[in-house]
Amino acid sequence: MTTPIELEAPIQRGSSIVSSITLRKPDAGALRGIVLSDLLRMEAGAVADLLPRITEPPLLAHEVARMDAADLMACAVEISNFLLPRSLKPAG
Repeated sequence: MTTPIELEAPIQRGSSIVSSITLRKPDAGALRGIVLSDLLRMEAGAVADLLPRITEPPLLAHEVARMDAADLMACAVEISNFLLPRSLKPAG
């Protein structure tokens, strides 16, 4: 499962600009060392630790650290949605 995200504030990467990223649903390996409840609470540090592992193009840690807060929040919301079991998601 993947989710595209248009960035409110594109990321400058050398001479190119990253204006959108795709998040892929993390597997157990990508979640290694991260407290799941921190992700569900959308704790910024946990989200920032996970993003380099699940983004396409792969974001670097320093790029995530400089991300616009609105973009980090959009990523946090999608990560939380990935972690919820189907039985807890609203129908629709």
